[in-house]
Amino acid sequence: MKCRQLLMAICISLVMSLSSKVALADDSTFMYYGFEPDIITNYLSTGKKVGFVRVTIELMAQGETNLKIIEHHAPLLRAALVDVLGRQPEDRVKSLAGREEIRKLCFNTVNQLLKKETGQELATELLFTKYIYH
Repeated sequence: MKCRQLLMAICISLVMSLSSKVALADDSTFMYYGFEPDIITNYLSTGKKVGFVRVTIELMAQGETNLKIIEHHAPLLRAALVDVLGRQPEDRVKSLAGREEIRKLCFNTVNQLLKKETGQELATELLFTKYIYH
């Protein structure tokens, strides 16, 4: 009987040890949150022509916990991204260097909002996976 109890105690401690390692692995993996549908907004264009930009944005976060927090704040983040994109001038929207400036501005804006709301900058990267302008 004592052997059975000892074996059971060893199994329980092994399972608990493995489950804690799985939890640690989960928090160290990078995950992505994609804003759906794509963000479509007008930008500041020159002349009478109305210009628009359509962007697919993915946020990279470390661990499922951070991803869930980002998902919770997604409406606020989406509104801020629409605002940032809508304030950009035409030459910045249409140039490759300008697109990178906009991406960095979006990334900084997202992390500033997350820091204000949660106390942490949870996004590790922001990617434009689709970027179309007209």
